Amino acid sequence: MDTEKIIDMKPKKDFKVRGIFTIVVLLLLIIILATNSFVIVQAGHRGVLLQLGAVKEGTLEEGLHFKLPFIQDVRSVEVRVQKAQTEQTAASKDLQVVTTTVAVNFHLNPSEVGKLYQNVGDGFKERIVDPAISEALKAVTAQYTAEELVSKRQEVSIKVKEALSKKLATYFMVLDEINITEFKFSTEYNNAIEQKQIAEQQALKAKLDLQRIEIEAKQKIEQAKAEAESLRLQKQEVTPELVELRKIEAQMEAIKKWDGKLPSVTGGSVPFIDVNNLK
Repeated sequence: MDTEKIIDMKPKKDFKVRGIFTIVVLLLLIIILATNSFVIVQAGHRGVLLQLGAVKEGTLEEGLHFKLPFIQDVRSVEVRVQKAQTEQTAASKDLQVVTTTVAVNFHLNPSEVGKLYQNVGDGFKERIVDPAISEALKAVTAQYTAEELVSKRQEVSIKVKEALSKKLATYFMVLDEINITEFKFSTEYNNAIEQKQIAEQQALKAKLDLQRIEIEAKQKIEQAKAEAESLRLQKQEVTPELVELRKIEAQMEAIKKWDGKLPSVTGGSVPFIDVNNLK
């Protein structure tokens, strides 16, 4: 009797274990299916839907989305503004080597990220953006001399932006802004510029000195003319009557200064007379 009871109880115990195991497996399967059936697209991103590895048309907006587990997958792609900064070397119109630091802000076209992912993949910055910056910058730099690159920086920046915008648009990217932060030239060119500035300063100083000398010479000539004209006018005004008047004025002035004593010797038109002999 006891042996039969023991034998009868073993199948019942195995059945319970199998039932629990089955329930656990089903729960795990449900959890796995549930977690693989939904996807969340974060803010500032778009979801690229892949079905058995192929890119499906359209993109997933931000938020929660359903997908077929094990059949569909979602790749999250950022569509916020991104920055690419690079240092490029190019040749100017006058064949000067120019090193330029360029900072570019761009973003992906949200409605076309699927095509971008399909054609380029994740490494679009290294594959597309950096080479496009280099090509656009070299093409525009070749249109200007080294001196013009500095004096017309705003114009250069606008042209680079136009060229780069067209290149990025081909790959469903939008250019927001571009900043050319610096132009660097070779040491030889910088020395040449410095010598040119020194020469220009010296030439300007020499020009100013020449102008000053010319002005001073003209002033002296005008002064001499004025003095000559004054003498000429004075000569024209001298008459015999004026001469006699000047003599009378001189005599009157001498009388005012006379102390009442006669001079012992007189001169001039009157013969010299010794006044003492007259005593």
